[in-house]
Amino acid sequence: MTDAPKTGPVDATKIPRYGEPSTFARLPRTDQVDQVDVAIVGVPFDTGVSYRPGARFGPGHVRASSKLLRPYHPGLDVEPFGVQQVADAGDIAVNPFDIGEAIDAVERAASDLRADGARLLTIGGDHTIALPLLRSVARDHGPVAVLHFDAHLDTWDTYFGAPYTHGTPFRRASEEGLLDPEHCLHMGIRGPLYSREDLTEDGVLGFQIIRADDYETEGTATAIERMRARLGDRPVYVSVDIDVLDPAHAPGTGTPEAGGLTSRELLHTLRALAGLNIVGADIVEVAPAYDHAEITGIAAAHVAYELLGVLATGRA
Repeated sequence: MTDAPKTGPVDATKIPRYGEPSTFARLPRTDQVDQVDVAIVGVPFDTGVSYRPGARFGPGHVRASSKLLRPYHPGLDVEPFGVQQVADAGDIAVNPFDIGEAIDAVERAASDLRADGARLLTIGGDHTIALPLLRSVARDHGPVAVLHFDAHLDTWDTYFGAPYTHGTPFRRASEEGLLDPEHCLHMGIRGPLYSREDLTEDGVLGFQIIRADDYETEGTATAIERMRARLGDRPVYVSVDIDVLDPAHAPGTGTPEAGGLTSRELLHTLRALAGLNIVGADIVEVAPAYDHAEITGIAAAHVAYELLGVLATGRA
């Protein structure tokens, strides 16, 4: 990172928030700045979904819902756009008819964007995209600790015989040696499973679980303590499926499950990642066709803002 002034969002005191540009938080594009510390990139892809489609429209929806974000984060006492150059890299073009080709395209594009040291904050798209993103990150950092917020495990083997779907990325990542099995963690897991073996196999792959119910019985502070202890000082990749939130807080998603986290619980938990070595992150499964009043889009935009704040704390 250089000490040069950073180009931040459009000044909302001069151009109304509902005006242009249409980038995330009305930030500059990557081609408008000399260097990038954090690139925000969209992946409009949902060919791997198993229930309700529509997450391909997630990147645009989250960008539209991010216009109210402001430059100063009081909870972390940091300016996420002032101490690091954040820019919008647009969307990665992927083949909607060939999952294998799409996975390869995401991996190549992510590696190109990261080539000069930028960290990626990716907006999906369905959770299939976590696999190629992890391939890119692990190439530089080795096996990483995955912090996975989700209602679902996403460590199943196949759907209808298909090995690459939004329910399988972390099994494939574990099989490929991309994960640090001593430091991976699911948070917010809940709802019915196919069998007891789902949990057994998940543990073998290297994950521990903090359930959504644990937030109720043990409290947010204990969940955060357990989370930080599990992650330790390892390079951490954060993957947030928006359905970790209760449908009351995020109705716009493809596989909603009752009994999830509140927006406040999720944002507070993410804020507690400050000081850890976050090497990349994604926010996935926002499906705007099922959203209303931008409830889900706004939640996802604030998830991104918390992650940008956490990344900024290491530079302030």
